[in-house]
Amino acid sequence: MRKIIHIDMDAFYASVEQRDFPQYRNKPVIVGGSPEGRGVVATASYEARRYGVHSAMSASKARQLCPHAIFVYPRFDVYKTVSLQIREIFSRYTDLIEPLSLDEAYLDVTADKLQIGSAMEIAEQIRAAILSELQLTASAGVSVNKFVAKIASGMQKPNGITFIGPSRIETFMEKLPVEKFFGVGEVTARKMKGMHLHTGADLKKLSEVELIRIFGKMGSFYYRIVRGIDERPVQPFRERKSLGVEDTFPEDLTLLVQMEAELYSISQKLIERLQRSNAKGRTLTLKVKYNDFSQITRSQSFAVPFVDVSTIQATALQLLEKTDPESKPIRLLGISISNFEDTSSDSLQADKSGQLWLFS
Repeated sequence: MRKIIHIDMDAFYASVEQRDFPQYRNKPVIVGGSPEGRGVVATASYEARRYGVHSAMSASKARQLCPHAIFVYPRFDVYKTVSLQIREIFSRYTDLIEPLSLDEAYLDVTADKLQIGSAMEIAEQIRAAILSELQLTASAGVSVNKFVAKIASGMQKPNGITFIGPSRIETFMEKLPVEKFFGVGEVTARKMKGMHLHTGADLKKLSEVELIRIFGKMGSFYYRIVRGIDERPVQPFRERKSLGVEDTFPEDLTLLVQMEAELYSISQKLIERLQRSNAKGRTLTLKVKYNDFSQITRSQSFAVPFVDVSTIQATALQLLEKTDPESKPIRLLGISISNFEDTSSDSLQADKSGQLWLFS
């Protein structure tokens, strides 16, 4: 039986800022774009979160909720350096490390280097080392598979640890709200709840065939995971092919001016992820999904990589304008960058298709 740990840093960017600048400590800190423009919140300190501020929220909305917040522009080079220091701590215990981003990772400690044996003890030692050496806190989830470990790491945040053993997994999954399931976004969650599927126990009543008929290939995953079955291995190395951000809108977009604003927001999130991952690509792909669920993609390549928000947005908008965008309501827009230059960064992880998307 595997021993999996999911480590998730607590409000990582904001915590680094509070560590490095004493005047920010115990105050609401928001890391991201400017509230005067169309900036987006990357991370908010826990002091700011008490006011309802969260990541991916517009900076202007965050200021409305927390007028006395301190807005800080991201220092991605610093965050990357700290992330590598955290990774070095992980490597003392195992080489099976799968980073999901700069601030979280899976560790397989089934056969740990120090022969400690207890995954809980290893997780506690890692958290203690991060605190003593880097003056930062981390939360951890420990279980026998990746899915449950990731959910567990968020149960006692900040600075907490949760163990969910094999005998508890099925009961735990049955009580889990559907929106907490991997692959369930806002749209799918609304669809499930409209079908009176509110928890894992509700999903468990459906056969695998029924789930596949309703949810496509993800139905098979839901069938297995609600029974505590997740055989995905911790994968230290995966080829980087593309990175993207997409957003499904609460209301369909019908005007080009609306689409332009959304493309700016998506572009800003994308450039932040590119910078965090030290990834530079020369091909941009625009994804458009309409209200009838049909979708198209359009791509354009350049001799030099995309390195700023304005170029990404302008290229995406140019591609969008060629599709006669106001002819049919749009429910989703996405932008991805591919054709990467060679880079030493290994913090960017992909799914089985080699593509990583941030879903807003």
